[in-house]
Amino acid sequence: MTKTKRDIDYKTALIGWSLPSIEAIDQMKRPFVIVGPPGMEDYAKKYDLPYISWDFEDYKKRVSMEEVCDHCEELFHALENENVKLAVPLFEDTVEWAAAINARLQDDPKIFKHSLLFRDKAKMKRRALMGGLKVGVFEEARTKEEVKQFLRRVNEALLKEAEELDPIHVKAFNKAGDVGHRVIRSEQDADQLEEETFPCLLESHLDGVEVSCEVFIHNGKIRFLNITEYIVFGYSMMAPPSPPIEKQRKKIRGAVQALIKAFDIKNGLIHPEFFIDENGSISFIEVAHRIPGGNIFDLIQKTYNFNPYQAHILVSDPNTTDDELNKFFPKEHKFKGHAGSLMVYPRVEKIEKLHVPQELEEHPGFDRHTMFTPVQRKVEESEGFGNPHGVVFFHHDDCDHVKQPLQDYAEYDFFM
Repeated sequence: MTKTKRDIDYKTALIGWSLPSIEAIDQMKRPFVIVGPPGMEDYAKKYDLPYISWDFEDYKKRVSMEEVCDHCEELFHALENENVKLAVPLFEDTVEWAAAINARLQDDPKIFKHSLLFRDKAKMKRRALMGGLKVGVFEEARTKEEVKQFLRRVNEALLKEAEELDPIHVKAFNKAGDVGHRVIRSEQDADQLEEETFPCLLESHLDGVEVSCEVFIHNGKIRFLNITEYIVFGYSMMAPPSPPIEKQRKKIRGAVQALIKAFDIKNGLIHPEFFIDENGSISFIEVAHRIPGGNIFDLIQKTYNFNPYQAHILVSDPNTTDDELNKFFPKEHKFKGHAGSLMVYPRVEKIEKLHVPQELEEHPGFDRHTMFTPVQRKVEESEGFGNPHGVVFFHHDDCDHVKQPLQDYAEYDFFM
């Protein structure tokens, strides 16, 4: 689907920057305006894209998430003058900005407050627990000593001795993905935490296979549910998942429906993550209200043959009709093979060359890769996994021809 049949006389504001989202809304013939970072303004002018420059990074340094709604009046009036009736966030740090605009457009302050549930992991965990979802033990910490105390209490409850402690996890309240995530296996590990880590969220360890769901919701109903299996955390993933996980789709859907009810989600895209243990028990990890990372949308498009960026815009708009959605989304069980992505991170300080092994390119599951030798050869330091220097894509009818190389090449040094 490339456009809707309705005549749309209002604009959608894309909050952030995503070329696939911009191309998607343009193909749909929907009026739009981009609210993006100053660095992309020249690009927008070059290609005659409607653009409002907004320095999200500068505001992030000066304004807390909770204060965004009090600092968006200038942006709101600019969008109001553009006849904007809907704001759609494109990445993590724009979720609260889009919600602040929508709260003013709809004269409903609760919309903004609701968005903070998806940006503060402590609030998120409490809401999930109160909604009846299974979660690990969690607390907030402000000092290293509180981290040590949590480690002790968790292991006392598990009857674990010092030599076999269960790990705990330290997570930043409001950062996406693995940024700010630390695994603590001993009190010595807690001593290594830096002061800027605090305050933070502490969680007990959960076992099982980790999956994410990409859930397109409209009017409180699941219109399409994709399940992505994490093969090597932080590196590789596959969608749809392998058969043992696919057999649990009904149970996973039930967990997602419980999440939608607990968080009172009406419209839009959510990206929750769960652990599924060997007994089929599902534990909630966290949920985001934006486009997922890891090239998951590419995997969905490859296997289900619809544009998830267009789907994101459609389900975000309360005015989208059931007829439009029914015609847009395929059946979840009708997919074409399995697709996988392997994000490649250099393990050297300076890149001399790129090496793609012949056996990889000849593998039956290999599809393509986007790796290249950069002009800037020095690899910048970053928190977490950092930014990948390319992605290797796989696709095959047999999921083993996708899953195996995702495991085998996770530690391969493509950059030398």
